Amino acid sequence: MRHPWAAHIVAIILALIGLVLLVGGAWLAVLGGSVYYLLAGIVMVAAGWHLWHARLLGGWLYVALFVITALWGLAEARGNAWAMVPWLVAPLVMLVLVALAMAAIAASPRRWRLAGGGIAVAVVAVVAIFAVLGQDDATVLALPAASSQGMADPSGLATGRDWPAYGGTYANWRYSPLTAINPANVGHLQVAWQAHTGGLPRDPDFAKLYGTENTPLKLGNLLYSCTAKNVVVALDAQTGREAWRYDPQVPDAWIPYTTACRGVAAYRVPGEADGTPCALRVIEGTLDSRLIALDARTGQPCREFNGNGQQDTKIGMGPVFPGLASINSAPSIVRGVIVVGHQILDGQSRQSPSGVIQGFDARTGKLAWAWDMTHPDWTGYPPAGQTWTRGTPNMWTGSTADEKLGLVYVPLGNVADDYISTGRTPEENAYSSSIVALDATTGRPRWKFQAVVKDVWDYDFGSPPSLIDYKGTPALVIPSKQGDFFVVDRATGKSLTPIGTIRAPQGGVEPQERAPTQIESLWNTVRKPPMVEADMWGMSPIDQMLCRIQFRRADYRGYFTPPRADRHTVQYPGYNGGSDWGGVSIDPLRGVIVANYNDVPNYLKLVPRAEADRRGIKPRFASQKISPKSHSVDPQWGVPYAIDVNAGWRVPWTGLMCKRPPYGGIRAIDIATGRTLWDRPLGTARRNGPFGIPTALPLTIGTPNNGGAVTTASGLVFIAAATDDLIRAIDLRTGKTLWNAPLPAGGQATPIVYEAGGREYLAIFAGGHHFMETPAGDSVIAYALPRG
Repeated sequence: MRHPWAAHIVAIILALIGLVLLVGGAWLAVLGGSVYYLLAGIVMVAAGWHLWHARLLGGWLYVALFVITALWGLAEARGNAWAMVPWLVAPLVMLVLVALAMAAIAASPRRWRLAGGGIAVAVVAVVAIFAVLGQDDATVLALPAASSQGMADPSGLATGRDWPAYGGTYANWRYSPLTAINPANVGHLQVAWQAHTGGLPRDPDFAKLYGTENTPLKLGNLLYSCTAKNVVVALDAQTGREAWRYDPQVPDAWIPYTTACRGVAAYRVPGEADGTPCALRVIEGTLDSRLIALDARTGQPCREFNGNGQQDTKIGMGPVFPGLASINSAPSIVRGVIVVGHQILDGQSRQSPSGVIQGFDARTGKLAWAWDMTHPDWTGYPPAGQTWTRGTPNMWTGSTADEKLGLVYVPLGNVADDYISTGRTPEENAYSSSIVALDATTGRPRWKFQAVVKDVWDYDFGSPPSLIDYKGTPALVIPSKQGDFFVVDRATGKSLTPIGTIRAPQGGVEPQERAPTQIESLWNTVRKPPMVEADMWGMSPIDQMLCRIQFRRADYRGYFTPPRADRHTVQYPGYNGGSDWGGVSIDPLRGVIVANYNDVPNYLKLVPRAEADRRGIKPRFASQKISPKSHSVDPQWGVPYAIDVNAGWRVPWTGLMCKRPPYGGIRAIDIATGRTLWDRPLGTARRNGPFGIPTALPLTIGTPNNGGAVTTASGLVFIAAATDDLIRAIDLRTGKTLWNAPLPAGGQATPIVYEAGGREYLAIFAGGHHFMETPAGDSVIAYALPRG
């Protein structure tokens, strides 16, 4: 009998893996989970024992297990090719080793040829399974015909030659009427120019928080961009050559969770002749909560604006520790009023700065009004000795404005302690996680639309809504982190599309606070069905098994499972959406919404205050530290619990997510009917992989994404956003990618489309993002068709 050393090594590997699966599988079975891993562990231990004794039976046992594993995986995959990775890839590697061990044991002179043939058959079978499951079988419905009139934009602005506001206009369509770049020629796009704005981090702590998220404006011959620390840079629209820059000197201490400068705004002073200093102004909000007004031609401060070209928006807030209040989104300007909110740093303290919404005169820089939800009678700064109410829901993202109605639509977040609702005031409960329509000239609320009652999931409204026409009614389409799309009358807030109610799971640490029902959209939602154990994933059966054990140990009773302190809970979808700050794109001619979205859970647990104190979990003003990682613990001082959130539910040893792909997608929705025209995963696996090692696979997996899309009249959708560092053009008709190009850094931003010198350009700021773990950069890149 042959006793080759190779067979002994394979036998040991089989037995060790089998023992892990046996023990973990027994635990999972006791928890009520799949028995596969227990059975697989028993078979692998037996196979190892027989191979150690040079018996071919050990090899055949593993061959049988491989076949059963593939069939078991197919049954659970439900047509998802990526779901088969833990069922096929690592087991196939093990099969190769087993086949070689069997060849070493066998006495046949053809043993190596037979082993090679068997391996080849197995590889072909695995490839065939992935190929069949990976076929494009997405349902595609007919695109609505383009209307000659389309929807009306009440903002008074227009895209085409220019891109005058963050969302194209304050209607937030992110749409261009240009048609020179079209589905037939988009494959010929090439880099026209690339400019470097500077501002890359040198300080390692700064690098951990870097992520510009910037969308430039284009007005006349210049593009206006801003860097991570609010340096405004004006670039020639045809060449990328720098025209001017202005540095507001933001101290590093004021950097919040992310160094975001999503964009600037522009304001043309009525009655001022072109060429007059500050007739056209660039308005920027800074990380240290100032409004800056600059001459769009020269970059010089506009002295008429508060006497020095800037205004402190923290006045009236009381003490503000650096980093706890910042402006990271472009303000809206409606009826001559700059409407601005603040990002109040999440999870720090119940006594964080106020979420007050303010309106400033765009010409003089003086406060026009302020809306503090708990002091509705205050119309200006607080009375002497008082401050705006601390810790109230805030607007950290951008707003939307209707110049005709004189309304600004403010997406509100949650109170400062996101995951505990006890102790909130009636006003905070009434307005948290709501869209509020404010009168642009007085700041008084007209109506509100609330999507979550007593939110303890951080389901704030991160997306600026968009103005649309819905069956003849001026309307507002509202994307949510929960994945729902709501359509309301923008004059009254009344819902125009069906809304249902669902029973919400009860319990948690404050069961008396939980609402018995929550609302959901019956019109359209990207939210997927509740997760099941079979949705757990990994790079191998061991990872998958451990994620299944976590799933079974956690409390998960579907949508709105409340957080707990005695065990983990699964939140699905997580706080990154659904939709986030990138918003949606609207094709006003065809009546189509294009929405990119995330599809990842969070794994979280409340931490009792005594334990948090022992672990040294303190707010930023006490520790002067902030975690930039996706797995962090927020102190929530002032309430009985801190919160430990594993965003994306990632496995610490591989960095992969416990939920199987896809993790993000993009969808087209017919506004007239609410039907989904197509829905596809967004993003490839080229920059993703276990242990942070890119796989370089150009295969579509559907990655997490941040940033938005731009739609054009020619039927194209331009988007980056995904973690694969690609910008791509998608056919609006089918959802298929027609062109892509690699970016020098992460594309977590929304691109723009404009015309200059008779040439159409596509431009994007490739700045990267720490949370999305994409490379940092400072490039503004413009693409165009070849001349001639």
